[in-house]
Amino acid sequence: MAGILASIPTETTMPSIRLSLILALAATTAVHAQQPSLLDIYRDLHANPELSHYEARTSAILAAALRSAGYTVTERVGKYPDGSQAYGVVAIMKNGPGPTLLVRADMDALPIIEETGLPYASHVMTKTKSGQDTGVMQACGHDIHTTVLIGTARALAAAKAQWHGTLMLIGQPSEETIDGAKAMLADRLYERFGRPDRIIGLHDTNTLEAGKVGIHAGPAMASSTSIDVTIKGIGGHGAYPQLGRDPIALAALYITQIQTIVSREEDPQDPAVITVGSIHGGTKRNIIPDEVKLELTARAFSARSRETIITGLQQMAAGITTSANLPPEKAATVKILEDESTPVQSNDPALTAQVKATLIKALGAANVVDAEKLMASEDVGVFGLASFDPFHTPQQPDIPVVYFRLGAMDPAKLSTARAAGKELPGMHTSRFEPLPEPTIQTGTTAMTATAISLLQ
Repeated sequence: MAGILASIPTETTMPSIRLSLILALAATTAVHAQQPSLLDIYRDLHANPELSHYEARTSAILAAALRSAGYTVTERVGKYPDGSQAYGVVAIMKNGPGPTLLVRADMDALPIIEETGLPYASHVMTKTKSGQDTGVMQACGHDIHTTVLIGTARALAAAKAQWHGTLMLIGQPSEETIDGAKAMLADRLYERFGRPDRIIGLHDTNTLEAGKVGIHAGPAMASSTSIDVTIKGIGGHGAYPQLGRDPIALAALYITQIQTIVSREEDPQDPAVITVGSIHGGTKRNIIPDEVKLELTARAFSARSRETIITGLQQMAAGITTSANLPPEKAATVKILEDESTPVQSNDPALTAQVKATLIKALGAANVVDAEKLMASEDVGVFGLASFDPFHTPQQPDIPVVYFRLGAMDPAKLSTARAAGKELPGMHTSRFEPLPEPTIQTGTTAMTATAISLLQ
């Protein structure tokens, strides 16, 4: 990469910096030769996405690639609360004494019909749990993440003379339902494969051009709590609404009311977001149904804010029941899905400083930016919680974690959008379109250099 070549040290440069540059240059050399095959893998993964809990093909591709690179690979690692087995992949490479580093990538896709028009766009169709027809799309860039993990695995295997210790590479399922990391820990991940000393990972972003990375020390991403709300009513004929209690009207009122939790009950300096992402009720236009089901997420950066949201949702549900004069058995219910919730993702400050220094050496200072914290959520931080009840939401990590952001946008398109005061389509949208080659090369170079620097 240009950043390395432009900063080759002189005779007066500090030895530690000279070593970092040598390691970064070794990482770049190991990465560059494999770009064509990595692009083929990426396009295949993008065209054949799989939803959370169903990553059979993706995990098999990853496992085969890691075995071919010389790792000891175990598949189907992870156990969900219902007892079903997950598609987690664990690859181990031992290279003498030294620390253990966990490098994590997620694999699952989203229920979205792709509209990018790319030649390798997904045309996969499936049904949601509620029976709706939907497309499946890698709309969050997990195909980028999986490809970068393969590239990093190959590069580190080729550069074994440059590092010592143990690599633990994780292909994580079900990030989008934020229960994949918990499932792998519930399957005794660390008891079976060893406890890591540090954890690193990355996530692509539509806010940075390909070739750049962003990093943030401390709390970087919000907690996410999944919540199911059922608004009950008394069904009947649409012509005689006075004889029933319409749960669709009550649900509409509830959705409007709960927006005041953030705007009027939360501290404005403690950010929070409530999203109603799904609403289902009714079967025919002239029938008043018996109930409406809502699927929500609540995001926050503090336990206090999270509890304020949950309490507000419960109180307003009780208020809806009372205002509609419904009997107790028709009371609205609020269910917290702890197995589909995740804590704040926090980057260890000391490890962040170390990783940032390595990224600057590998990519050049101009390509490493300070990122802002996000209201988006991630379950990578759960791997930092070595001792906890895996299906509840703990707060404090005890293994240092750093999760940085990988620019994925075409620089020209991003520049044009910014000039117009717009953003390019982002994650979880049907038109999210990473620029594969420089994104994968930058991600693989950054991750490889970081791993080498942490395994000294």
